[in-house]
Amino acid sequence: MMNWEEIFVCLVLLAALVSFIMERIPTDMTAILAFGALMLAGFLPFSETLPGMNQLLTVFANPAPLAIAALFILSAALEKCGLIDGLARLLEKLTRLGYHGLLLIMILLVGVVSAFINNTPVVVIFIPVILTLSRKLNTPASKLLIPLSYASIFGGVCTLVGTSTNILASGIIETYGFEPLSMFELSKVGIPLMVIGTIYLLLFANKRLPVRETLTSILSDEERKEFFTEAFVRPRSPLIGETFKGSALQKAKGIRLLEIIRGGVAVEDDIFRVQLRAGDRLVLACRPSGFVQARSVEGLRLAVDDREGLETISAHEGAIVEGIIGPRSTIVGKTIHELNFRQRFRMIILAIHRRGINMRERIDILPLEAGDTILMMGTDSAREQIRRGNDILLLDRPHTSSKDFRKKAPIVLLTMAGVIISVSLNLMPITAAAIIGVGIILATGVLRPQDAYASIDWSILVLIYGMLGIGIAMQTTGVDSHVANLLAHLQDLNLPGSWNLILILACLYLATSLLTEILSNNAAIVLMAPIGIHLGLTLGVDPRPFIIAACIASSASFSTPIGYQTNTYVYSVGGYRFTDFIKIGLPLNIIYLIGTVILVPMLWSF
Repeated sequence: MMNWEEIFVCLVLLAALVSFIMERIPTDMTAILAFGALMLAGFLPFSETLPGMNQLLTVFANPAPLAIAALFILSAALEKCGLIDGLARLLEKLTRLGYHGLLLIMILLVGVVSAFINNTPVVVIFIPVILTLSRKLNTPASKLLIPLSYASIFGGVCTLVGTSTNILASGIIETYGFEPLSMFELSKVGIPLMVIGTIYLLLFANKRLPVRETLTSILSDEERKEFFTEAFVRPRSPLIGETFKGSALQKAKGIRLLEIIRGGVAVEDDIFRVQLRAGDRLVLACRPSGFVQARSVEGLRLAVDDREGLETISAHEGAIVEGIIGPRSTIVGKTIHELNFRQRFRMIILAIHRRGINMRERIDILPLEAGDTILMMGTDSAREQIRRGNDILLLDRPHTSSKDFRKKAPIVLLTMAGVIISVSLNLMPITAAAIIGVGIILATGVLRPQDAYASIDWSILVLIYGMLGIGIAMQTTGVDSHVANLLAHLQDLNLPGSWNLILILACLYLATSLLTEILSNNAAIVLMAPIGIHLGLTLGVDPRPFIIAACIASSASFSTPIGYQTNTYVYSVGGYRFTDFIKIGLPLNIIYLIGTVILVPMLWSF
């Protein structure tokens, strides 16, 4: 029977799981609210006079989040110096190999890079490259984007620094007094699984992956032909004193107001509520039929019709481009209206694609999320301005890094190599090596301190700390031991040889994999790693095989687009449906389950 402490912790955990699944509030907020509830209930005492204060300190003393933050910065340095860009451009020369040849090289290249660099920026940088190559191959991008995400997962499983879940697991087992994971310990099972996964994709990706539309394909021919021009409010125009909303200009079909320029300066207020004045220059986006409508508006003169010597521009076609909200974007959580998007970026948002749905209605009040694909229209100069920022990654062509930063690439490479070698040779822990590496990156000017801070995904760190708090509460109340004992009862089946332990290993893998698919990889490993340790201790065997299995299961998220962040990004860009991931990813989940259950007992004895 469970006591009230165990029941309370289980209820908090259950509430957190429900919140994760419903996604009404961000996962990091859910985790920190659960953490706070456990503190208030006394399971994580916050007063130095209370017994168990060390339980709260244990959460923040875990070295894993610090190592993960440092690796975010090192990955940002690699990204900024153009090292990932250079590797991505290698693929552009391989279209002559055809679909399967390109697919093979892409998986191997992305897998190797992802073994040492944070997966998300790798996938984000490769997405425009894959979109370009798919057009050259005359192949739908949906045939390549899911394999791109899967390749990053393949590589992330292979090393300690390949994914944050491995670092978290290593930090957790170290707090229990066991040896942390070595740099290439997971490679013994990760590389064979990567080979098998690659063969599977080569055989079945083209057959099982769908042909899906991109955002631009939802536009009609008329909508794709919008042109930009300028118009002037004439003296004594009926438009003077009116706002755009409700005016004859708004009622004219096929016209969009982008900007109001007054006295040579763009008006920063809400352009739809600003009262128009004589001489105001209006930047308009017009469909072909809209030019006729604009010319019919009384008191308005189009710049292309100007014959009075005023400053004019020729009408030119508006560029329609897709972009993706980046992982470090400052506009996440804000609506288009709050951002005053048209004024800030000088672009119009035509549609938003999120989780398999193309949204075109009421998008002004929709909070933007990382991974959203947005369809925009604007001038060439506005597009280039967005390209220089970090908020929106344009998908029209691959990103090109500054030459100045590329000159510092040797520093970044040597620093990263030093981190990997020092950890591989057990010269220092991963946290110490990564922090020293960050110090070198900052001291040499590769990144400025503010850029380094901005490169850290703070929501992931908050999520990790919140889940670590739940994990400590499970440990102190005995919930993890209770769950381990339930799994240990499978030994009562008295199967021959070591089949009992293999069955228990498979059940642990399945439970971790399920949590990963519906929650996140970091949440899954924090919950399941302590259970794996207690499981080994309860059974009187080495818990390491259970930890290794949990590490692989927490990263091998193939069946849903929400379990792993890279899946979420390609989900939006590729126009996929939820079921597309199940069709191609579920067999991969089964392959990784069977492969792990076979290989782990062979390589790590119980």
